Amino acid sequence: MLDKKSLRKEIGLQKRAMTAAQIEEYSRELAEKLYETEYYKEAKSIYCYLPYNQEVRTWPILARAVADGKRVAVPKCYGKEMRFLWLDDFSQVAEGAYTIPEPIFDEPVADDEEALIVMPGLAFDPAGHRVGYGGGFYDKYLEAHTRHKLVALCYPFQLFEHLDVEEHDVPVDLVICAGR
Repeated sequence: MLDKKSLRKEIGLQKRAMTAAQIEEYSRELAEKLYETEYYKEAKSIYCYLPYNQEVRTWPILARAVADGKRVAVPKCYGKEMRFLWLDDFSQVAEGAYTIPEPIFDEPVADDEEALIVMPGLAFDPAGHRVGYGGGFYDKYLEAHTRHKLVALCYPFQLFEHLDVEEHDVPVDLVICAGR
């Protein structure tokens, strides 16, 4: 198994090698699989990252959640802290911290402690372990907000048989992988 730094580099290379068509096709497949889960069906709110670079395209998931009567929230970084903010107007987003899209406003702060969180990451295993981008933003947030259901969406090359994780790494409840 690669160390986290090597793993991040390898996955980054594979993501950059994907075509726009591959990203869109995998994203459609993953969204459809997500909609079929009880986690999605039962959630009143969805907290979801906004796609950056070659990440799974989540805008259609956010739009579908709103159409399904759910509230949606997206993350915004404040220094080393991340908060989720309700997003009622999809046009109110701009490039923010680390050039990742985020809301241009600072409130209202999302307050559904049982919302489904769709997690980003670089690598996952079937037990729900994940390797993120290295900032620890989600782990810190989840340490303080423990009742959320967590789902990760990934491309086939992001799913590993086993990942070595650290004590502070919070596993997800479900990993949904494209092509499987």
